[in-house]
Amino acid sequence: MLPQLRQYGPVEQRGRLYGDRRSCNQIFRCTLTLHTVSKHCDHVDRWLAVIGALVQEFIMCDDRNPLHCFIPPYMLERMAQSPKNLVSARAIANLTSSSAFLASRLSARAMPSMHAIKSPDGKKHRAIHDAKGTDDLPGVIVRKEGQAATGDKATDEAYDGSGDVYDFYAQLFERNSLDDNGMSLVSTVHVAEVDFNGDHVPLSNAYWNGSQMAYGDGDDLVFKRFTGSLEVIGHELTHGVQSFTSNLDYKGQSGALNEHFADVFGMLVRQWKQGTSAAESDWVVGKELLVPAPTRRGIRDMERPGTAYANDPDLGDDPQPATMADLYKGAKDRGGVHINSGIPNRAFVLVAKALGGNAWEVAGRIWYETMLALKSDSQFVDCAKTSIKIAGDSRFGAKAKKAVQAAWKEVGVKV
Repeated sequence: MLPQLRQYGPVEQRGRLYGDRRSCNQIFRCTLTLHTVSKHCDHVDRWLAVIGALVQEFIMCDDRNPLHCFIPPYMLERMAQSPKNLVSARAIANLTSSSAFLASRLSARAMPSMHAIKSPDGKKHRAIHDAKGTDDLPGVIVRKEGQAATGDKATDEAYDGSGDVYDFYAQLFERNSLDDNGMSLVSTVHVAEVDFNGDHVPLSNAYWNGSQMAYGDGDDLVFKRFTGSLEVIGHELTHGVQSFTSNLDYKGQSGALNEHFADVFGMLVRQWKQGTSAAESDWVVGKELLVPAPTRRGIRDMERPGTAYANDPDLGDDPQPATMADLYKGAKDRGGVHINSGIPNRAFVLVAKALGGNAWEVAGRIWYETMLALKSDSQFVDCAKTSIKIAGDSRFGAKAKKAVQAAWKEVGVKV
């Protein structure tokens, strides 16, 4: 049940949140408008709980085909409590706009193929649009496949990055786009969100909405331009690959696996493009996104979960666990999809480093086949068993199976 705002008298007077929800069997619409907020409200924690509960309930209505945002809600909730007024205000706008973006999504059991736009020739096809500082998608087309660079950094980064992701999957796994059937890669740059004054401000996020990518330019306070990180592009487009394969339910451990595979292949795209070996990589996700500060290194650290940022005035502390002993069992973040992904992330890094060389060659192949083999409700133990079985194939050599077994054991997943 949603908490009733009226019970929080002081909050209702100082910060008013109006929620309107209308739904039917297949179309989900919601609108949240934040009017005023007092940073010094005695009950700001309760007020934030109201926002969190509203956003969580709205988003939880769609487990199979949700809006996949790169920046987790718990980071935005922590930023909403930042001592910096502008950081706090932008985070609150981001939280509420996440629900508004859901208005375009189909219900939980809708098939992703309904959104797929076939490439004109069945080959690599990119289309980059410009939202021009609004939240209207897809926006104005600014660059199509084969056209020259525009000179706009976000446009050209989205074009080049989506091309790199296509080439990665095509060359390594013989996959023809996200759906393996030549789906066009559609992106929109310069996406904005509406703040509590009703003004458009740059979105501090990137997301896959089931049919296309959307990138914000960041607030330049905590986050920089989202197209500037190749693993962000790879991460979000891998959510697209998953929607056409295992389609892992976006909650609990299955949701954490969904985020895990997106992290793995987002990172592998970057390593492959840069020619970085498993030993040479820093395994830090989203390091290019953050405005530099001594208290933050990235969004997530795959090798050392829980260490990407610490005692940061805006982000707080990285909550990711490294082993099952610290598994998050709460309700936020859809049951910890961005939090508990740290456990399988670490398992993958252990495998990649144990096997040596380039992670995309053996470890990546095992994980790709595992991703395709899982069911929508698969748990960590299912992923472990499947990856161990696949690693036992003679293609990967005797060392592979032992490395995969040892990695899952190290993170506490009992098989």
